[in-house]
Amino acid sequence: MSRKKKPLPLLERIEIEAVAAEGKAVAHVDGLAVFVPYAVPGDIVDLQVIRKKHSFAEAVIVRFHKRSEQRAKPFCRHYGVCGGCKWQCLPYGEQLRWKQQQVSDALRRIAKVELPEISPILGSALDRAYRNKLEFGFSNKRWLTTEEVRSGIAFESMNALGFHISGAFDKILDIDECHLMLPVNNHIRNGLRAFALQHKLAFYDLRRGEGLLRNIMLRSSQTGELMLVIQFCIRSDEEQRQAFEVLDFLKTEFPEITSLLWVNNTKCNDTIGDLDIVCHSGTPYVYETMEGLRFKVGPKSFYQTNTQQAYELYKVARDFAGLTGEELVYDLYTGTGTIANFVAASARRVIGIEYVPEAIEDARENARLNRLDDKTLFFAGDMKDVLSDAFIATHGRPDVIITDPPRAGMHPDVVSTILRAAPRRIVYVSCNPATQARDLALLDADYFVDRVQPVDMFPQTHHVENVVLLVRRDPLPII
Repeated sequence: MSRKKKPLPLLERIEIEAVAAEGKAVAHVDGLAVFVPYAVPGDIVDLQVIRKKHSFAEAVIVRFHKRSEQRAKPFCRHYGVCGGCKWQCLPYGEQLRWKQQQVSDALRRIAKVELPEISPILGSALDRAYRNKLEFGFSNKRWLTTEEVRSGIAFESMNALGFHISGAFDKILDIDECHLMLPVNNHIRNGLRAFALQHKLAFYDLRRGEGLLRNIMLRSSQTGELMLVIQFCIRSDEEQRQAFEVLDFLKTEFPEITSLLWVNNTKCNDTIGDLDIVCHSGTPYVYETMEGLRFKVGPKSFYQTNTQQAYELYKVARDFAGLTGEELVYDLYTGTGTIANFVAASARRVIGIEYVPEAIEDARENARLNRLDDKTLFFAGDMKDVLSDAFIATHGRPDVIITDPPRAGMHPDVVSTILRAAPRRIVYVSCNPATQARDLALLDADYFVDRVQPVDMFPQTHHVENVVLLVRRDPLPII
C-alpha cells in the first residue's frame, strides 16, 4: 500500500523580503527559504507551498494582504502566464538595483576573489520595445489559462502562435501582443495566425512531429530592414503547395519584410543551424549599424538582441581593453564579428573565433564591408579545439583577450589555454554572472579583477550582462 503524500502547507501573512535568483522573490519561514514568483519585497501574502525540500520551498501567492509600495502595475495582458518579463511588477529603477545586487552576490559568493568597487549598472534607454529579435512557435495544443479552464468553455480551436510554456514542452500560449519588440511583430504574427486559421492550415503537433506551421523568427534592424524566417514541416506535395501560399501571402500582405526566408524542418527540435535556409523574396540578410560600422546579419547569426544597449556594452569592452593600436587581440566567441570589428581600428590585429561557420562568414563579410579585412582574421570551430597552444604559436600570443561566451561560460580547457597564453588583459563579457564568477576563480592565480561594469540588456527580466577587466599579476620576484 502506497503512503499518502503529506499535504503541502498554506503559509499565512508572510512578508516578502528580497529578490532572489531566476526572477523570483524570497521569504523565510521558520528558517526555511521560500521562493515565490511574481512577488515584490514588501508584499504581505498568503502562500501555497507547491514544492518542499529540506533547505527550501517553492510557493505561489494565493492572497494579498498588503501590496508593496515598490510594486508596479504590469503593462502586458499576458503577464504572469507567459513566463517572460517577470519583473514587470518592479519599477525599472528597482530592477536595476536588484540586478546590481545580483552581480555583486555572484562575484562575491561564487568567485570569492578580491574585487574593486563595482561600477553602477548601465540602464537601458528603452525598457520595452528594445528587442531586435523574437521567436514564436505554432502548436495545435494551446495553453489554457486558469480563467479559461474554470470557464468550462469548450474551445473550437486549440491552435496557437506564441511562446512556449515553461514545464509544458508541447504547449504554446497564444500571444496577441508582445511589448518586447516594435509593434510590427504583433501586426505580422497576428496577420499570419488569422490567415492560417482561415485556410485551416495545420499547426505543429509537438508530440507527433507533424503539422505544416512550426515556428517564426522576426528580426528588425536600425536601418529599417525586417527579416522573417518561417519554419515549415513539409512532408507532402500538398504541404509544399500550402507553404508557398503562406510565403506569397506574407510577401504581399507585409511589404515591410525585406528578407523573407523559409526552412523545412522535419527534425525533432526547432534548431536550424544544420539546415538550408531558402530566400523567398528580398535579401537573405539584414544590416545593422553601429558607430559608422555596418554589420551583415543572417538568419543563423548571433547579434545582441538589444541593439542600442549593445553599443553601450561594446564601448565598455573597448574601454576595458585599453588599446593603443599596437595590440594583438583575440576575440573569443566572436559571433558575427561585432566586437572584433568594433575594436579593430584601435588594435594592430584582431583574431575572432566562433563555433557557427555561417556567423564566421558574416564576420569576414563585415570586415570587408568596413574595410577592416586587413586587420581581422576569423576562424570557425569549437573553441576548446581551435584555441590551442599550436594555434597561438602560429598566430601570435595575444596582448588582450576579449571573451563573450554563452551562458554556460568557458570550457575548462579554454581557461587553461588562456592562462598559458598569458595576455596582459582579459575582458570578460558575460550574460551569466554565476558562470562568469566560476571562471574568475579559475583565473585568479594569474589575474586580478581590476574593473566590473554591469550592463542591463534585458529590461523587465532578471537577466543581466556583466563586463569584468582582468589584469595579469606582476611576476613574482626571483629570489
